[in-house]
Amino acid sequence: MIKKTATARLIHFLVGLFIACLALAVILALAVPIGFYGMAMYLSPTLPSTQEIKTANLEMPLQIYSRDDKLIGQYGNRLSLPVTFQEIPEDLTHAFLAAEDSSFFQHSGISIKGLGRAVTEVVTDDEGQTGGSTITMQVAKNYFLSPERTLNRKLTELFLARKMEDELSKNEILTLYVNKIYLGEGAYGIRAAAKKYYSKSLDNLTIAEMAMLAGLPKAPSKYNPVANPTRALTRRNWIIGRMHELGYITKAQRDEAINAPVGIKLYQEKLDVNMPYLAEMTRGALVERYGEQVMHSGWRVRLTVDSKAQTDAEAAILTGLIAYEHRHGWRGAEANDEPLENFSRYSNMSPAKVTKVNYRSFEATMPSGENVTVNWSGMSWARKYISADRVGYLPDNAGQIVKKNDIVRVIPTANGNWQLGQIPKIQGSLVSLNPETGAVNALVGGFDFNHSKFNRALQGWRQPGSTIKPLVYTAALEKGYRPDSIVSDRPIQVGDWKPKNSDARFLGDITLRRGLYLSRNLVSIRLLQSIGISDVRNLLDEFGLDKEKLPTTLSLALGAGQATPLQMATAYSTFANGGHRIQPYFIEHIYNYNNELLFQANPRHACALCFNEQLDTLNKKLVEEHDQATTSSTTGDQVTDKEQDSASNDDESQKSEVMNTSVYDASPQSDRLKAPAVQYTIAKQAPRILKPRVAFEMADILRDVVQRGTAVRAKALGRDDIGGKTGTTNDAKDAWFAGFHPTNATVVWMGFDQPSTMGRREYGGVAALPVWMDFMKAQLKDTPHQWVSINNRSKSQKQKQRIIEMTDDGIVTDEDAEDSAVEKPVKTQAQQRRVPVDTSSDETNTSSSARSTNRDNDSVPQNPLSVTPLDEMPPMPE
Repeated sequence: MIKKTATARLIHFLVGLFIACLALAVILALAVPIGFYGMAMYLSPTLPSTQEIKTANLEMPLQIYSRDDKLIGQYGNRLSLPVTFQEIPEDLTHAFLAAEDSSFFQHSGISIKGLGRAVTEVVTDDEGQTGGSTITMQVAKNYFLSPERTLNRKLTELFLARKMEDELSKNEILTLYVNKIYLGEGAYGIRAAAKKYYSKSLDNLTIAEMAMLAGLPKAPSKYNPVANPTRALTRRNWIIGRMHELGYITKAQRDEAINAPVGIKLYQEKLDVNMPYLAEMTRGALVERYGEQVMHSGWRVRLTVDSKAQTDAEAAILTGLIAYEHRHGWRGAEANDEPLENFSRYSNMSPAKVTKVNYRSFEATMPSGENVTVNWSGMSWARKYISADRVGYLPDNAGQIVKKNDIVRVIPTANGNWQLGQIPKIQGSLVSLNPETGAVNALVGGFDFNHSKFNRALQGWRQPGSTIKPLVYTAALEKGYRPDSIVSDRPIQVGDWKPKNSDARFLGDITLRRGLYLSRNLVSIRLLQSIGISDVRNLLDEFGLDKEKLPTTLSLALGAGQATPLQMATAYSTFANGGHRIQPYFIEHIYNYNNELLFQANPRHACALCFNEQLDTLNKKLVEEHDQATTSSTTGDQVTDKEQDSASNDDESQKSEVMNTSVYDASPQSDRLKAPAVQYTIAKQAPRILKPRVAFEMADILRDVVQRGTAVRAKALGRDDIGGKTGTTNDAKDAWFAGFHPTNATVVWMGFDQPSTMGRREYGGVAALPVWMDFMKAQLKDTPHQWVSINNRSKSQKQKQRIIEMTDDGIVTDEDAEDSAVEKPVKTQAQQRRVPVDTSSDETNTSSSARSTNRDNDSVPQNPLSVTPLDEMPPMPE
């Protein structure tokens, strides 16, 4: 009886327990969906709109080209090239489904099995071959959420995935996924990844390559075929196997794909010419306007600078710096018995370790392992440096210059030998402008960009010395003086100041012309006294110098203010073009990734009439040249079967240079600028700041500086259509030469970054003029003789300044000023050095569908470094 009672109690307990468990299960079954949907309703208002993610942004590096379309700079490492669903190959879709979410087209955004794997990953930090999240959940994470692995973020991801499934089609979700997913090497999306890893379009990918890309979302660094080819191959083959299991490919396709090599053909752009000062100057201007995102805009920016002219300028500066170093002696080895890899190459100067010292030569090892020999002819210059004014005796043998294990610099020479060198402490810069438009022809900011990124051509404020004298003399000519006017070169005293000429001699009464070409200081001071400091400062401001950096004393006549090489080149352009103030610019065109025009500079011309008369002929010629170049390029890109067969017989290194463009159709070459033909419209006139007669007379006097003055060395160029002015500051801290030809205004500066004497004989005619001559010799080759015209070619009138007063009632102007005069604007601190321009302006045509470019932008930038006023630059793409 007791036994039966116990049994009954047990049964009763088990039945109760079963009922309780069943009730609990029912409650849980109801609570989970109720709780899920309750939480969904709670989070729904905070979830982002799916309408915001229907498109992905294009991202490609910013490319910078020279005027002759040489790639000189590239910035940015992000690649994103969105595709439509129709552009996704079916096999590639299958590869991603096999790797990430085989039930994508069946589930409603959340996979219970996948969710279990995701929870396991969060708890155990374990990773398997398949992902824990569905494709929809990954889209939610990639577009809206952070990559952190927390339960809260995962729940938000779930709810957002459900929302997307309700509002977007499966095709739309898949397209968003393949466009946004990060696949390593800076590539976002499948098209960018196909380009980055294989230099191919999507249509040319093999099944093996598709599977390789599909394996990357799981862990782009872990399965990167570049960094981890073995691990990447294992995952690729697993995905290929999954594709076969799911019926996406046949057994034959599987076997062929598994046996395929990794086959990476990495997308690696190479510069045609490395011109970092220009490239960085461009990048800085664009980033200042648009922010850092411009480096991923895919824009192709064409500059005004021709690569050949820039190369000539850099070579001229380097030659001048090396020549200065040779004049002032050998400072000794950089180090001794230190690792060679600690020393970088600068310009053409390679580090080398001395391995053997002979009587009149030494041997050294380069970082590449190459052994070189420097003979006596390449090192006999190396007298010991003592000071800027003193050097030691000429050496007699190599042992007096170097010793074993010294770290020195070696420079290749034109005849195939090597020369001993040293990194210059002296610096130099060069700016060359087109006097007609202000376009930058060439610009060198220093010895080597990697050695010093400071751009002295734009940022180097230095005393201009005697190069400012022509500007002062011009003010005198404007006031009625003539080149044959007599001015005294006798001693003068102003207070305690007793200025003197550089040769400490006095020539008595001389002509104004002679006073300038002989650079007589006392003549300059007397002229400044006569015409007034205030008027001269105003004119210098119109020339392009910063009035606030000019002194209000007579020392202005000797160049005691501050100016940059760019400003001096702007000023001397006025003499070359007959009296007009041009505005420097360096960005000519901006195109988007699809080679559609976004911006074209429209500079005011010194002679707009001259340009417009030839406009139709010029435009026709540009179209013909473009069509001819396009035809030649198309012909050159075609590789015949015979050429391919010939290439197949070459060695492996030569094979790598031959790329079948029909297969590798997304290589760096495919992304190069392919701009449409440029077409110009009617140009506007630059403002005249000098009378034609005055501009001609000053140009003629500056020609005398070359023919019989301080720049007589330039006669070696064999031309009588060049002019200029040397400049040397106190203690030879700065050496200048500012010169011009009617087609080119170029300024050269040399000096130390921290002003100190370069040596008592380092005048502008010694240090700077030879650099100018080297550059101009190349630029004027085959250029016919021409000179500044005394006639008013442009038919323009000299601007007349209006009297402007600031009163309590506002701005009051002189109503008697002629309506045709170009008024000088009221200048705030932010508007210094602005060119006087008409108040009218035209809108810039930025139509991306137009095949031909235009010049309707009628703006003149406020700052010499600006490309154009901010409100007329192209907008950043959304």
